[in-house]
Amino acid sequence: MPATIAKADELKEAEPFASAFEQFEKNTSANTPPWLRALRSAGIAHFSELGFPSKDHEEWRFTNVAPIAALPFRPVTRAPQNGVAAREIEPFIFGDLKCDRMVFINGHYSPQLSSRLPAADGIKVSHLATALHTDGVIIEKHLGRCARFDDNAFTALNTAFIQDGAFLYIPARRMLETPIHLLFLSSEPGAAIQPRNLIVAEAGAKATVIEHYVSLVDSACLTNAVTEIVAGNNASIEHCKIQRENAQSFHVATVQAHQDRDSRVISHSISLGGRIARNNINLVLDGQGIDSILNGLYFARGEQLADHHTVADHTKPHCSSHEFYHGILAGRAKGVFNGKIFVRKDAQKTDAKQTNRNLLLSSEATIDTKPQLEIFADDVKCTHGATVGQLDDEAIFYLRSRGIGDALARNMLVHAFASEILNRITVEPVRDELDRLIFDLLEAETAKR
Repeated sequence: MPATIAKADELKEAEPFASAFEQFEKNTSANTPPWLRALRSAGIAHFSELGFPSKDHEEWRFTNVAPIAALPFRPVTRAPQNGVAAREIEPFIFGDLKCDRMVFINGHYSPQLSSRLPAADGIKVSHLATALHTDGVIIEKHLGRCARFDDNAFTALNTAFIQDGAFLYIPARRMLETPIHLLFLSSEPGAAIQPRNLIVAEAGAKATVIEHYVSLVDSACLTNAVTEIVAGNNASIEHCKIQRENAQSFHVATVQAHQDRDSRVISHSISLGGRIARNNINLVLDGQGIDSILNGLYFARGEQLADHHTVADHTKPHCSSHEFYHGILAGRAKGVFNGKIFVRKDAQKTDAKQTNRNLLLSSEATIDTKPQLEIFADDVKCTHGATVGQLDDEAIFYLRSRGIGDALARNMLVHAFASEILNRITVEPVRDELDRLIFDLLEAETAKR
């Protein structure tokens, strides 16, 4: 197809969202600060110019988003009128975890379902729709500054419809004593849900955030989420994103972090659901002494596609980034991993490592993996590698020789492979629940054979 025709098709697909934006602006402009209106307008302008990406785009070569563009998704711009019962969220609560839980239905905050703890002085745990009026100065300083949307259509689309999501602000040298659990529920078939989250940790601040996406319906929805993380000097943030939406849904998400001197960000990305699940996880190391860790696990079955694109951008010297991603693919599932490490000219003494390991549980599962290094400094330690394989026959034989059945032996080995990533999560109830969930999924997959 000629490039001009393909571009015209992409722009045509974007028209329903542009029309929805016009109505959205009419409904919300009276209560929207001018700077946010300008940011939204820039977002829709870029989205209208870019259109949905095609497989001609290098960053989307292995992930076809045509099914997303083809379906008549409707942006959800109002809080849902039909309530969700408290019992419906019980399966998504992590055991006895003591936490500040914020629940969002179709991208909008639900105070009735949330379980809030008193915040310490100066710490702000709120939702964006309210915080835009109570903490507008802080939000204006950071919102849209990390997550660029000039070349990312989905981030541009999310920016155009910024309305609600989580807002966390931890002032200098303060610490969130308990984790924050952000639970995002999709409950409306055909909805386009676009939460926007902003996490700001000032100098020396510490926080643990669990960002959790699930479905309450079996039909297709689109989640297009953006989370911006700002880590000040010597700040420490552990961010765990869990995606377990239904197998008909589409999930596109960007986590964009900016780190200052001596800060530490630990990112966990666990992708278990969705027909198409694309996660962009980008860290900018913009100061000396920074430590970044990126952990990821994707388990795709049936016709699912799980795609992770990561970037560790080293701009200053004496920083480290370590990346560990494991993929498990069964049935006709497809995995995509593209990990980039940039080492800029001034980023001497960089220590960067990247590993992607994949297990194929069937002959029809596939993986496209592309670890990348772009190094412009000469005094660095950088490594990358990728492996693709099946279960070790000798390990299976060893377990079977001790009286363990073939199916259980295989599941134990796959479970151990997944646990190498899950064990890096420091919040024990979250780690335990994911561990149980992985084993249940493996047993369900075994039952299909």
